Amino acid sequence: MLRQKKLGEIKNDFINNMTHEFKTPIATISLAVDAMRNEKVLQDRDKISYFSSIIKEENQRMNRQVETILKASQQERQEVNLNLQPIHVHDVIGAVVDNFQLQLEEKNGRAEMLLAAENDLINADEVHLSNLVNNLIDNAVKYSKDNVPLQVKISTSSNGKSFFLTVEDNGIGMSKETLKRVFERFYRAHTGNLHNVKGFGLGLSYVKTMVQAHGGHVKVDSTLGKGSTFVIEFPLKK
Repeated sequence: MLRQKKLGEIKNDFINNMTHEFKTPIATISLAVDAMRNEKVLQDRDKISYFSSIIKEENQRMNRQVETILKASQQERQEVNLNLQPIHVHDVIGAVVDNFQLQLEEKNGRAEMLLAAENDLINADEVHLSNLVNNLIDNAVKYSKDNVPLQVKISTSSNGKSFFLTVEDNGIGMSKETLKRVFERFYRAHTGNLHNVKGFGLGLSYVKTMVQAHGGHVKVDSTLGKGSTFVIEFPLKK
């Protein structure tokens, strides 16, 4: 009965979050379409272009959300096929961090990169590796403090066998209970308001699944109110 109750809560939480996540882009697209019907807007090519770009961005956002749910379903059925090839992790990290510049600026934050690994060549699927790094930084942005500039520190190191990636933030941190469950599918740390942090609770579950699929390990250390540190170890390409 307890297990069924827990599964019921997870299902309801997921449905509520999914509904909320899709309502926002749908509402934005609806507003943009209504604006484009305005006679003054119809005669202004710049405004038409502006509202068209909003519709495209929100559509892509919904597509990414659908992909996230489909990937979770594939992981459940163990259907993920990795396209492994030699990848320089530093290149992937740099590209992902570049994509986060606007979000970091909104938080008055910055990302500090200390890419000190002498060897960063691993066998990896570039798409999944990018998503993995993306999810770690996205997690730092989501769980940042409201009135404190976000600081994300991304560092790397290597030894003879392994490559290490560390992502450290100064966010809200996690309790011991959250720390135990943070890699569970659909689990989201409660922050007082169910929808004040966007997402389906799939990000860190995906991270752990992908790290293990690449033959690696992930661990996390966190202090409530001070921030979190994720450390990922990948085997180097032989």
